Amino acid sequence: MICAATSLSRVDLLVRPETPVDAAAAARLQSYAQRRIAREPVSRILGSRGFWTFDLHVSRNVLDPRGDTECLVETCVSLLANRSGAPLRVLDVGVGSGAILAGVLTEFPQASGVGLDLSREAADCARENFERLGLSNRTLVLEQDWREPLRERFDVVLSNPPYIESDVIETLDPEVTGHDPRLALDGGADGLDAYRSIASLAPSWLKSGGLLLVEIGCSQSESVTALLDAGGFEGIETRQDSGGRDRVIQARMRS
Repeated sequence: MICAATSLSRVDLLVRPETPVDAAAAARLQSYAQRRIAREPVSRILGSRGFWTFDLHVSRNVLDPRGDTECLVETCVSLLANRSGAPLRVLDVGVGSGAILAGVLTEFPQASGVGLDLSREAADCARENFERLGLSNRTLVLEQDWREPLRERFDVVLSNPPYIESDVIETLDPEVTGHDPRLALDGGADGLDAYRSIASLAPSWLKSGGLLLVEIGCSQSESVTALLDAGGFEGIETRQDSGGRDRVIQARMRS
């Protein structure tokens, strides 16, 4: 926040901490500080969030992409390492800011993708980020319900769906409840509504043998695994994030 408010670099702060700033910069920093004291996330204050290897614009209409979600990108990259030059087609269900799809496409230069989102504002945010990252020519963002049919099948389907139990949302940190859109958080009474939809719809999205990757809450592995198994998937495994918590489930469509 200091760097953003004053235009000083991180190096300046380390080697020249005595550098004076003008009144306008000091007032900006004071405003930022007051907003942070009120529990507004830094990414919301600055309108930007570092994710994977890039910075994303973060509007009030999208989930703030957090480091835990990078586990989804890491898993995809590791599983498809031998297809780095392939023209993969990727679907991101609930694209939000575009963080996940952008992360994958930056690692697979011949890949292209489609992002789905119910929110027009979220879709606009994703388009803006793809434009900033030079990915507009490899992405298409559709404003539509997941249940609307798609005209093609994909090699990879990715999603960080809403998975918080409805009655738990108000108990979360103010940085979440006061700033992330409820649409991106609320997974229904048991947190599994989105996974039920994904388990039933993903077979129509994926090619035979296609890869499905979903982010989960740390206590949801067993339940989501059961839903995917009943939905016709195989090779179902759970991956942990950097904190050792269950975070991603991978599965393949049965051939």
